[in-house]
Amino acid sequence: MAEKLKCAALEIYEAEKNRKPIAPLTDTDDSISVEDAYHIQLEYVEERKRNGAVMKGKKIGLTSKAMQTMLGVDRPDYGHILDEMVFSEEAPIDADRFIAPKVEFEIAFVLKDSLKGPGVTLDDVKQAIDYVIPAAEIIDSRIKDWKIKFEDTVADNGSSAGVVFGKGKKRLEELDLPNVEMSVYQNGSFLDNAKGSAVLGNPLEAVVWLANALGEYDITLHTGECILAGALAKAVPVQNGDAFQAEFEGLGTVAIQFGK
Repeated sequence: MAEKLKCAALEIYEAEKNRKPIAPLTDTDDSISVEDAYHIQLEYVEERKRNGAVMKGKKIGLTSKAMQTMLGVDRPDYGHILDEMVFSEEAPIDADRFIAPKVEFEIAFVLKDSLKGPGVTLDDVKQAIDYVIPAAEIIDSRIKDWKIKFEDTVADNGSSAGVVFGKGKKRLEELDLPNVEMSVYQNGSFLDNAKGSAVLGNPLEAVVWLANALGEYDITLHTGECILAGALAKAVPVQNGDAFQAEFEGLGTVAIQFGK
């Protein structure tokens, strides 16, 4: 079994590296469980680390009804953020480096203290957060045509591919997170809006869930790690030439542009 999961992880790694998507893992092996999928994800992360990548944080996915409906699932998942996945607001990102990219906008947290489940509470999370920042996440699927079941996206590192952080930084006590309003603009035109409450009622609850879910695999959220709490609204397909800006009331903005 361990060898099978390692092979699946390497298949995802090669698909990402070569930009050649693979068939859904759940099509080729319908016995894959959610636990198997998380083990595949961890093996994929270890492979990237063996090739020089450095851990920078975690992403929580599928925390809003908009994203759950979009992908046909009913629960959150998570993935890992590596240094190679962090991009700058200033420079265009070539959309062709991905397979079928989409962008989504999120509230993110940077930790000043470590967290490890089980038993992590909302108060523990509040104490551990250093500051809050706006973020844009690029999601991509190494599974062909986004034909994914929950186990497929989990194995595929939560379909994560990149992140851009805005420059705004706020202390937790400066924000009413559930009521933070987000407005998104694409190429200068209004696209979408949502509130922080779209993420499990409060983005902090997503971090509670994450810390305890990671604890099942003996994984700690470390000081300095950045945690993306999940998209407030639906992800949007992107192509070169697209430019987005998300404005978070009281928090600031994050901009992301795509081009050669």
